[in-house]
Amino acid sequence: MQKPRRQIILTGLMAAALGAAPAVMAQDYPSKTITIVVPFSAGGGVDTVARLLAEKLRVTLKQNVIVDNKAGGSGMIGALAVVKASPDGHTLLLGSAGETAINSFVYKSKMQYQPSKDLAPVTLVTRIPNVLVAAPNFPVKNVEELVTYAKKNPGKVSYSSSGVGNPQHLNGELLEELAGIHMVHVPYKGASGQLVDVVSGNVELTFVSYAAARGFIKDGKVKALGVTSAKRAPFDANIPAIAEYKPLAKYQLENWFGLFAPGATPEPILQKINAAVAQALKEPDLAKRLQDQGGEPAPMSVQQFRDFIKTESLQFQRIVETAKITAE
Repeated sequence: MQKPRRQIILTGLMAAALGAAPAVMAQDYPSKTITIVVPFSAGGGVDTVARLLAEKLRVTLKQNVIVDNKAGGSGMIGALAVVKASPDGHTLLLGSAGETAINSFVYKSKMQYQPSKDLAPVTLVTRIPNVLVAAPNFPVKNVEELVTYAKKNPGKVSYSSSGVGNPQHLNGELLEELAGIHMVHVPYKGASGQLVDVVSGNVELTFVSYAAARGFIKDGKVKALGVTSAKRAPFDANIPAIAEYKPLAKYQLENWFGLFAPGATPEPILQKINAAVAQALKEPDLAKRLQDQGGEPAPMSVQQFRDFIKTESLQFQRIVETAKITAE
C-alpha cells in the first residue's frame, strides 16, 4: 500500500531536518565554555600541553576554554567522564596513548568503556618520544653496547617505567623483543621515582619523557642512549634514535597526546574543533613550547587520526599480547 503524498512529503522534510541538525549545531558551536579533561594530575606532561592548547583555543574559538584534571585509574577515570558527557563538543579529552589505545588490551574486562566506540578522535596534537637513559655507572655508552651487555648478562639489567602497560613499559618490551635480550621491568608511580633510582644506580635504565629527564641529562646524572622515535627528535639532535643501530632499524614506539570527544559527537563539530586545533598548532610560540616539553606539533585530519589510532592500537596490542602484560 502506497503512502499518501502528504505523508511522503512530511517524512522527507523530517529526514532533511534531522540531517541538517548537526550542521546547524556546528554553526552555533561553541555556545558555552569548553572543558578539556586531563586524565592525570596537574603539572604533568598532558596537563601542560592541555593548558598550552586551551590558551590558543580561547582565541581561535572565541570562547572560554578550561582544563579539568580528573586523575586516577591509569587515565581511565578522566576518559570515562568524557565518554559520559553530552556529545556536543563542549567536553573534550586530551588523552595519551595509554587510556585511548593501550589500556583495553591490558585491563580488558576491567575497562568501563571501549575507546574505539565511546571516544571520537578529533586530532593528534603532539608526539612525545621517550628517551632511554642509563645510570652514570652503567658500563655502556650507546644502544649497541647495551644490547651486547644485556646478551652477556640475561636478566641482570633492569629498567624502570612509570607503570605497567604504559608506553614506557612497552618501549622496554619492544627493545627486548627486537634485540633478543631479557631485562627486568621495575614499575614506579611517577617519573621522579623512576629517575632517582637510575641516578643512584639501583636501576640501570629507564624510558622517560625528555621533559622529565632533561635536567638529569644536562647535569650528567644520567646518560642518554637513544630516543624511541624513528629518527632523532628535534628537542636534542645529539641523542641518536634507537633505530640507528641497524639490528633495531624497525624500533619505533612513541607516546602521543590527542584530542577526543564523546563517541556520538556529530561529525561537523569534530571537523570544526579539528580546524581550530590545526590553526593553533601553526603558532610558532606554541610549537616552541611543545618542543620544550619534549614533543612536536602533529596535527592530523579527523580521518587521518582515526587511521593513526587503528595502526597504533594494532602495534600496542601485539606487544602487550606477546609480552603477556596484564593489569593486576
